[in-house]
Amino acid sequence: MKKFKVPHTYVIVFGFIVAAAILTWVVPGGEFDRKTVEVNGQPREVIVEDSFHFVENNPQTWQIFSALFDGFVDKADIIVFIIIIGGAFWILNESKAIDVGIQTFLKEVRKLEKFKAFRFMGVDNIVITLIMLVFSIFGATFGMSEETIAFTIIFIPLAISMGYDSIVGVSMCFLAAGLGFAGALLNPFTIGIAQGLSSLPLFSGIEYRLVCWVIINLIGITWILRYAAKLRKDPTKSPVYEEDEYWRNKESTDLNEVKLYTPVAAWITYGILAVFMVVYSVINPSMVLNIGNNNYPGYFFPIVSGLFIISSFIALRKSIHFYILNLLMFTILFLIIGVMGYSWYVKEIATLFLVLGLVSGAAMNYSANDIVKHFSAGMKDILTAAFVVGLAGGILVVLEDGRVIDSLLYYMANSMQEFGKIASISMMYVIQSMINIVIPSGSAKAALTMPMMSQFSDLIGVSRQATVMAFQFGDGFTNMITPTSPVLIGVLGIARIPYEKWVKWILPFMIILIVTGWLLLLPTVLIDLSGF
Repeated sequence: MKKFKVPHTYVIVFGFIVAAAILTWVVPGGEFDRKTVEVNGQPREVIVEDSFHFVENNPQTWQIFSALFDGFVDKADIIVFIIIIGGAFWILNESKAIDVGIQTFLKEVRKLEKFKAFRFMGVDNIVITLIMLVFSIFGATFGMSEETIAFTIIFIPLAISMGYDSIVGVSMCFLAAGLGFAGALLNPFTIGIAQGLSSLPLFSGIEYRLVCWVIINLIGITWILRYAAKLRKDPTKSPVYEEDEYWRNKESTDLNEVKLYTPVAAWITYGILAVFMVVYSVINPSMVLNIGNNNYPGYFFPIVSGLFIISSFIALRKSIHFYILNLLMFTILFLIIGVMGYSWYVKEIATLFLVLGLVSGAAMNYSANDIVKHFSAGMKDILTAAFVVGLAGGILVVLEDGRVIDSLLYYMANSMQEFGKIASISMMYVIQSMINIVIPSGSAKAALTMPMMSQFSDLIGVSRQATVMAFQFGDGFTNMITPTSPVLIGVLGIARIPYEKWVKWILPFMIILIVTGWLLLLPTVLIDLSGF
């Protein structure tokens, strides 16, 4: 008997496209009327209450093949983002700066093992926990999602160097941000829009959501530490041990073999950047960071620029490698400033990392042709990840063109008509989770579902705040497993983790998180909570 072989990721995603096309044949076509309303100062397109009507559906046939093209067009921003990130980080990899940084970091961290307290807790456990908490906070406060694609290339080599696997590396940033996104505290893209559409005070009910965030992260970090402990005993237990050969080969740099030096070109790039930052700080000295519903004015850019100028001077006196690492660190700080102060998205973030790559190449005294050669090699290396994002985007295209998405939403909402409070909030949770499979965008799903869900919650006596939390959990958890999420597919592509192996690994964890989410919803209808 021939042994079953798990299909390639492309085959699996294309299978979802075919399944979506079949739905367009069996589900009646339908549409809601839509209108534009202002939510927290931003225009949002929402459905009109009781406006659903059946329309002639558009069964998809040959479109399962053209969906690849349309998926690339629809997800073009994420695809280009991945390609630019791949090219930029290849230049950094060629400089060996990341290798030097990881080896130096681990060397210093290992020194902490001489202290009994650190040895008892485990230095690796502390490192993993702190990194995950940082990214969870990012996900909970400003909705970090797409940005984790860039960090994947940093944390996978770190995890491999620590003796773990690419799954641990992905978990440090992507999964941690996903935990924060699900337990959102001040996320403007989910909580902000959902509460605005439900006519609730912005970010109200934060006290109980903070409790939920703590519980979700406690479970998530414990799960990862438990998995890491298993790998520490036997690295071959990793489901991606064979795939990680790629990363283990790249991680073979010996710190003792790296020549530490600083070329003149590095000082020139430093001078140019310092002048630019000083001039920009004089022209635009102050700015406002937006965290949730709070605004914090301050001289953030001049302060960060000053720190960069001082720290880069110190790094350059040591080695070009530490200067490039300093560039990377401050790129991340400027990314945070840009996202929270100027509402940057993938275009601006990709541009920032492109400049990082170009400046790093120039600092290494690479010629223009060498920079292009390394950048092209990085784009080629990452192309598979970009391709699968376009393929996954075709799933939603098929459902939209088949005119069945609104029908699916309508039937799901009607299924709750005869339920009590607990059953109703449970069904809302299930429906939001199912919708997230076909519409992974939190803001789009909030605009689509919350006007109807909030009105329905009034009829059955469930608070609108509870309905928002059902949306929050339903939107957050399944982002870490649904094949329609361009961020998940992009991260897995960069990590070289086959989708089917990721699903097999994360499915038990997803079940635990989904059950936890349901249990955390029960107090919203059984107990008088602040803000509910």
